Amino acid sequence: MIAAPIPHDEDKRLQALRALLILDTPPEERFNRITAFAAFEFDVPIVLLSLIDDDRQWCKSTFGTDFCSSSRDISFCGHAILQDQIMVIEDAAQDVRFHDNPLVIGEPHIRFYAGAQLVLPTGEAVGSFCLIDRKPRTLDENDLSILSTLRQMVVTELVANRDKSIGQ
Repeated sequence: MIAAPIPHDEDKRLQALRALLILDTPPEERFNRITAFAAFEFDVPIVLLSLIDDDRQWCKSTFGTDFCSSSRDISFCGHAILQDQIMVIEDAAQDVRFHDNPLVIGEPHIRFYAGAQLVLPTGEAVGSFCLIDRKPRTLDENDLSILSTLRQMVVTELVANRDKSIGQ
């Protein structure tokens, strides 16, 4: 297993994440609707709206799992926030970064992962909106476009939450 490197702008990224005032808050219907839609649209058993804090991955919304938090060291999303494009792992069991990851060899037995980084308008990648399957699979260009649109919907909601919380 290869842990994701720390982004060069980690302090600024963490500051932007915490300014969203969303970490450790209860689930919300507006986010749950998006994760549920993605699960049905892509026919995947698990969807996560994952935020990457300094030492953990925390999920604001999940579909198909009770998974809520894990160490950042083992998170796929820690890798996804470093990518310029959607990170697609067609078969994690065959990927050198993940083949021996506890999330691959144990619950939830990830084989397929597609993570679209959640980038705020100010440029910080604070998390990932991701699709997970227990079997290998691929995405086509249309799928990537839909996932990108859902990612942007999530970012819009995250920013709206922040702006509402600070009274803008």
